[in-house]
Amino acid sequence: MAESIANWFVEVFDGKISPELIIFIISLFPVLELRGGLIAAGLLNIPLAKAFLICFVGNMLPVPFILLFIRKIFEVMKRAKPLQKLVKKMEQKAEKNSDKIRKYELWGLLLLVAIPLPGTGAWTGALVAALMDMSLKRSLPIIAVGVVIAGLIVSALMYGLVGNVIH
Repeated sequence: MAESIANWFVEVFDGKISPELIIFIISLFPVLELRGGLIAAGLLNIPLAKAFLICFVGNMLPVPFILLFIRKIFEVMKRAKPLQKLVKKMEQKAEKNSDKIRKYELWGLLLLVAIPLPGTGAWTGALVAALMDMSLKRSLPIIAVGVVIAGLIVSALMYGLVGNVIH
């Protein structure tokens, strides 16, 4: 899914805005995050080191805000009837993932963020950490390390083995 969405971004915005801005924007979005940004970077032939840094910053930018404000945002969203279902779904997703974190603590959070699969990543990790009342000081560095690990895995695929097929 991330690959098809990244492809859409590239098709729609290539030539209209800089390739670097495209991958930065993609990396900001939940679900896509750094993984989608690196896929798009590979398609746009952006050098790995530059792409990795841009995508990392884009992916991490929302994380402190999620950690600090998601509970308040959810409270406000719950007041609007059409949004209640969405909030409940997000809380259930976080609760499902929180079992791993309760069991393995920070290692669980690291794995949740680091394994580049659907339903994992910095947004999910930050949501789970916030709903578990983990402090910013404790969870932010673990999420950052997880994003780096996920980025290394995706980079190896996009710029290594799979990158040779795409280009």
